[in-house]
Amino acid sequence: MDVKEKALKHCLDYIAQKRALLQQRTKALQESLNSETKSSAGDKHETGRAMVQLEQEKLGKQSMELDRMARVLAQVDIGTNTGKISLGSLVTTSTAVYFVAISSGAMNTTNSKSIFCISPSSPIAQAMFGKETGDSFVFNGTEHYITALA
Repeated sequence: MDVKEKALKHCLDYIAQKRALLQQRTKALQESLNSETKSSAGDKHETGRAMVQLEQEKLGKQSMELDRMARVLAQVDIGTNTGKISLGSLVTTSTAVYFVAISSGAMNTTNSKSIFCISPSSPIAQAMFGKETGDSFVFNGTEHYITALA
């Protein structure tokens, strides 16, 4: 498995872990809502139900965000290298290595280097898009040089 495949797997695993956590939280909220239904403490009962419903709405928004991230990952083609930085590019710069797909944090490799999985809408990805090996870009006041592109 090459580095791009590992980075893509890292992103897919990230979504799967987040989705499993959301499902656990949703189940716990449903159980909490069911126990609130059995209670009949008046205002306290209504407040408890409202808080659970607000939390369910937040979880729904998080689920929609995970769906959006999954759609972005579905568009990633790690087999294509156009020579320019785009979705699915593995970019080595003078300061770090980036995989442009979704924002899923750093992935450690076997040689102790970290690959930062970033969203195409992130400011650093926006600064890199369309660049090629040998180009440079400025991000946060620092000039970064693109040393390799896969």
